[in-house]
Amino acid sequence: MRLIYHPHAEAEVIESARYYEHRVPTLGAQFLDAVDSAVGVILDAPERWRVIKADVRRYQMPRFPFAVYYRVYSDHLRVLAVTHHSRHPDYWRYRLSN
Repeated sequence: MRLIYHPHAEAEVIESARYYEHRVPTLGAQFLDAVDSAVGVILDAPERWRVIKADVRRYQMPRFPFAVYYRVYSDHLRVLAVTHHSRHPDYWRYRLSN
């Protein structure tokens, strides 16, 4: 299955990795590895995770306080947001139409 990131979701990942790397050397790389692992788990069984709204699902990352919001299509998976738990839960919803 093909993986597509919404441009803002990709920017969130990069920004968060930079933040962690600035705080503790190598933590940014560990965050990126955790995101890759999370996406791998999702790709293994995309229908397994809870539906939040309509057809959007959420996967809670185990080590970092982040969740991955995504949609499953017949030929690809689209990551809509990789969001920190402290953010407002609906801030990314405008991406549903993009």
